[in-house]
Amino acid sequence: MQLRTLTMTVALFAVATLATATGPSSAARPAPELVTQTVQTRTVTPVLVDCLWHPRVRPTDFMLACGDGNSRLASLHWTRWDAGSARAEGVNWVNDCKPYCAAGHFHAYPVTVRLDRSRPWKKQPKVSHYSRITLTYPAARPEQFGPTVSYPLWD
Repeated sequence: MQLRTLTMTVALFAVATLATATGPSSAARPAPELVTQTVQTRTVTPVLVDCLWHPRVRPTDFMLACGDGNSRLASLHWTRWDAGSARAEGVNWVNDCKPYCAAGHFHAYPVTVRLDRSRPWKKQPKVSHYSRITLTYPAARPEQFGPTVSYPLWD
């Protein structure tokens, strides 16, 4: 999984480098005011920042364990997404890591997801992002988890 993440990161970097090298000349770029207006329009609603530092709104899946991929959210159906908070129902796929993570098995747990604590994003201060995620398990849950767990989200 780490090799896949590294490969994807290198590929994205290469694409970004090529896009910059072959991009439009400075004469063809929009005026700074237009760029600022676009960013301000995007910031009305907070975003969820993913493992590759992409801002997302109402994603259908989300990686919780960026380093090893042993916990992810899938099949997310959002019922709320506004400046105060966001709420979704979905599935948390968690590796039991027994006897160790590479040999472990993934198990699906129904979960309610809540995002809140909207704050300016350090990478793009004019963009607001959710800084906390709370997972509530209405039934079964991973053995090491409580019925409700909260985590700070990366900035």
